[in-house]
Amino acid sequence: MTANMHPTSCYRSCDAKLKLTFLMLVLFSFSAACQTRTAADTRAADETTLRNLDAEWSRAAGAKDLDKTVSYYTDDALVLPPNIPVLKGKEQARLMWQAMFSVPGFGGGWKVTKVEVAQSGDLAYVTGTYELSETDASGKPTTDKGKYLEVWKKQTDGSWKCVADMFNTDLSSGEPAGDRPTR
Repeated sequence: MTANMHPTSCYRSCDAKLKLTFLMLVLFSFSAACQTRTAADTRAADETTLRNLDAEWSRAAGAKDLDKTVSYYTDDALVLPPNIPVLKGKEQARLMWQAMFSVPGFGGGWKVTKVEVAQSGDLAYVTGTYELSETDASGKPTTDKGKYLEVWKKQTDGSWKCVADMFNTDLSSGEPAGDRPTR
């Protein structure tokens, strides 16, 4: 403080500096909060996308379109069908679907009952039910009903692919389910 400065002018000057500092802290905090926010929450849109993808996948399988059916998997996908070991990768999945499509009378599909997208927006699971038909060795038509669980991962290009696919029958262990995996 200089000799000719009044003590209250120092307080006013300090008060103004304090207010300015406080205002700058508030603005800085607000700015930092805005910058650390994640991208927009796209979970609702992703859920709709996954429901549509799963319906398309079911239609492709019902039409026995092998290339389209297998295209929903990542290259390193795991498929966990009933009564056989885990299938690793798209090519093993292709062999499974090819075998299923070659079964006489193969048809049907599946329907989503639930889609849950992770808050991060990069993973999701889809559950649902399936109903597939085939003709058994004696020529009798049979129907298998069951449930499934798929894990989907958002790819770097924003598309979704299935990384894990598991399904199993609702038939009791005493009922014939055939010797092939069903979906």
